[in-house]
Amino acid sequence: MNSFVQRHAGSVIGTLNGWDRLRLRGTLRMLANLTGMIRFLSYTGHLFKDFGEYAKEVSCQVRRQALAVVERADRPVIHLDSPTANKEQVALEVADRDGIEEGIIAAVTAVESCRSYDVRSDRSRGLLELYPRFRKCQHIYVYRIDPRFGLMYSRLQTWFPFNIHLGLNGREWLSRRMRSAGVKHLRRDNCFVWVEDVKKVQRLLDEQVSFDWEKALGKLSREINPALGSIVGDYDIPYYWSIDQSEWASDVMFKRREDLQRLYPALIRQGMESFASPEVMRFLGKLPPSGQLSGKFAGEVSSDYRKRVEGVRIKHRVNNNSVKMYDKGSVLRVETTLNDMRDLKAPRRVEGKIVYRPMRKGVADIKRRAQVSQASNQRYLDALAAVTTPTPLKTLTDQLSQRVNWKGKPVRGLNLLGQSDAALCAAVGRGEFLINGFRNRDLQALLFAAPARDELEQRRRSGQVTRQLRMLRAHGLIQKVPHTHRYLVSEKGRKTITALHAAREADIEKLTKAA
Repeated sequence: MNSFVQRHAGSVIGTLNGWDRLRLRGTLRMLANLTGMIRFLSYTGHLFKDFGEYAKEVSCQVRRQALAVVERADRPVIHLDSPTANKEQVALEVADRDGIEEGIIAAVTAVESCRSYDVRSDRSRGLLELYPRFRKCQHIYVYRIDPRFGLMYSRLQTWFPFNIHLGLNGREWLSRRMRSAGVKHLRRDNCFVWVEDVKKVQRLLDEQVSFDWEKALGKLSREINPALGSIVGDYDIPYYWSIDQSEWASDVMFKRREDLQRLYPALIRQGMESFASPEVMRFLGKLPPSGQLSGKFAGEVSSDYRKRVEGVRIKHRVNNNSVKMYDKGSVLRVETTLNDMRDLKAPRRVEGKIVYRPMRKGVADIKRRAQVSQASNQRYLDALAAVTTPTPLKTLTDQLSQRVNWKGKPVRGLNLLGQSDAALCAAVGRGEFLINGFRNRDLQALLFAAPARDELEQRRRSGQVTRQLRMLRAHGLIQKVPHTHRYLVSEKGRKTITALHAAREADIEKLTKAA
């Protein structure tokens, strides 16, 4: 990102990095799994044959006490017959009508599907059994203007296991913090086109990452579901808070709308072409050179380019993760959205040592999630800046073509315009490796047309790719992720690979005229 801002320093006010939207989920973990639910019923003395009546009674209690909080605030309760109706729009109309600036706006109820439990007869054993199933129940949405978070909503499932969802807006939160800190700013929609002190505002955004989420969300859960204490009694079952979806935005604020409008078409073109992918840049997924997904990949990879009322948006996704870029007037926004954490790692201390484990969705790993999201945005913007670098391509290729010594052993230079080394650089520079990096086996799938015939050939290919990775590391084009078998392209590597791809795909006639 620094290289992008430096490249356009004369036109840029500054950059703000932080949460855009967060969707959190509160789960009573014991009640959310079948074994725990059975244990809870046994502890509280409720038989399976009485479960239906007991669940109905408890559901009424949850609904009654949750709505009592809204009624005590003298706010309306609105029921919607259609679960697809725009509940936020309804709440905003109420807030505008009643002039609500802080506190509860309204409760909106709707019958929606949920995952819960039921009882059935096991005829083979002559017993009743509890089993999980989808059903419909009433959900209570409470919209409020929180003193800290600003406009937000909570969604309470009124049937076992009483899940809670929260929707927060990081930019709304920032707006309130700037007002309380006396920082002048200009806001348009959900972004800021100008702020008085960029560094100070960034520090305010950083507070959202270091914030004590568990304490604040624990307090909020007691307001959303006040009946929980009477239901569980002395059986301590707190809500476990996780992040269902996070959107981390990097906003580059331009001084004038015209500056970004003049630049943006080139950025869109670079975003589609600058990574070494045969179709369009594919982020966060695994796509072989043929453009067809292998049988081992069960997910979905897609990219799209869309014209909206606000402007043009380019988005690249795999499964539920995505990176997108769009313009918001005089603000260029790059945003990483994370839902699926299975391939992401976070450091943890185990027996006095730091080891990397799969990242949790819980708020305990929110700092790591922010780091990964910021790194993704930064690599995206740096890649867009690379093709406009004033460094001649000859300078890059001459440096990398020289033999170097690395860890006491000689390493050959690269022939970047040759087929083999160019294909290697194209493979490591693919967009799908931006967030989580790549492994030896990932490159094998890209560099070899067909799967290995036997184990011997597999070992030979692995050794060949290992030597190629060593060569790229020796020349500073890639870096190893600590405590993993993964690698990431370095800043030097991004600049080189992007420039190489642009040169290989350039029109000869245009190059001749430029020369």
